Amino acid sequence: MGLSYNNWQRKSQLDTRELMLLESEVRAYGKDMTVAYVLWFFLGIFGAHRFYMGKTGSAIAQLILTLTFFGSFITAIWWFVDAFLLHTMVKERNDYVESSIIDQILIQKPISPPNYSNY
Repeated sequence: MGLSYNNWQRKSQLDTRELMLLESEVRAYGKDMTVAYVLWFFLGIFGAHRFYMGKTGSAIAQLILTLTFFGSFITAIWWFVDAFLLHTMVKERNDYVESSIIDQILIQKPISPPNYSNY
């Protein structure tokens, strides 16, 4: 099972206030799909979408390759392939952010003692 399923399962332990906080924090710290694709479309040949996603190493490689004639051809292919990979990059990043925030919320949540009165 992936991180997304695990997050869904763990979110069931949160109350409404905590879910609202989670959503707000994911919006603040996660990545926006539209912004990622706009950067990819207009500045993707320079690796802007990869810089946005925090993939600095590959972004610098794209930028350097773009500055050479032969590298521009490679970067153009890379840019095209990224059109299909970008959705997954954003989703995985946001799942990771969501998981981290859920961890923080659950750590702060008090543990209630078991109820033995039913025995």
